[in-house]
Amino acid sequence: MINTIKNEFQSHLETITSVMGTMENDIQIASTIIVDALKSGNKVLLCGNGGSAADAQHIAAELTGRYKTERRGLPGIALTTDTSALTAIGNDYGYDRVFDRQVESLANEGDVIIGISTSGNSKNVVSALKLGQELGCKTVGFTGRDGGAMNDVCDVNLVVPSDNTPRIQEMHILFGHTICQIIDNNF
Repeated sequence: MINTIKNEFQSHLETITSVMGTMENDIQIASTIIVDALKSGNKVLLCGNGGSAADAQHIAAELTGRYKTERRGLPGIALTTDTSALTAIGNDYGYDRVFDRQVESLANEGDVIIGISTSGNSKNVVSALKLGQELGCKTVGFTGRDGGAMNDVCDVNLVVPSDNTPRIQEMHILFGHTICQIIDNNF
C-alpha cells in the first residue's frame, strides 16, 4: 500500500514538473480572457463530462461563491448541472448536443466558454466551443494528451502533456484554482 501511495505522489510530481515553465503564458492568456469578460459584465459557461463535469461545477462554484477572497459573486454557470435540460436535450437531440444547445440558449457575445476534456475530443464539448466561437464568445480549453480537436476551437487550450487521465484532471483543477486566484486579485 505504501508503495502505491509513493508511486501516485511521484506520478503527480512528474506531471506538475512537466508543466512548470511551459504553461504560465497560456494560463496568463486564459486568465486575461476570463477577467476581461467578467469586468465587462459577461459570464463564464463551463462544460465537461464525468470528472471534467465535476471540475466545471467546482470552478463555477468558485466564481459564484468565492475562491479565497471576499468579493462579489461572479457569473459562472456549469452546463452540467441541470438534469432536466441535460436529459431533455439528450433525449430530443442526442448526447452530442447537451452543451451546445445550452450555449445557444444562454451565451452572449463576449462570454467565455470553458470546455474541459482530458482527450480534447469529447464531441459535445467540442461542439459547444465551436458554437460559442460562432456566437462571438471567447473559448478556453482544459485538455491533455495532444489537445485533440479542441486545439481548433479554442482561443487558448491548456494542454497537459500526459496520457494519464488522473494526472491530467489534477492539473486541470490546479489551472482552475490558479485562474480563480487571478480573478480574486482583480475583483
